[in-house]
Amino acid sequence: MDIQLLISRTLRWGVTAASLVAFVGGALYLAQHGSEPFDLAQYRQFSYAAAHSADYTTLPGILQGFSRFTAVGWIQTGVLVLILTPILRVLLSFFDFLKERDWLYAVITALVLAVIVSNSLSL
Repeated sequence: MDIQLLISRTLRWGVTAASLVAFVGGALYLAQHGSEPFDLAQYRQFSYAAAHSADYTTLPGILQGFSRFTAVGWIQTGVLVLILTPILRVLLSFFDFLKERDWLYAVITALVLAVIVSNSLSL
């Protein structure tokens, strides 16, 4: 299979999967909270800590919320899949450059991947 075709399909399927997962989370949220009265004053100032527990800001917490079928867990998982999609594209590009023996671009792509991974792990 052509690697460029694989990369384009990966991007397409990643965005589609992220959208579907986030959509399910949004539907769950509306099903659980749709009948609550809307208070505009509550939304004037954003406070993430007050709105959600720390369970949804870590990878284990997000995956646990997803497996428990919580609305916020599904929405956060959709965001996570959306973030991982271009990272997977960089990884596939790295292997493509290695296959093509394009060492300069392989090194540049490896550096980009290293920066992404190190920032994601907060080292």
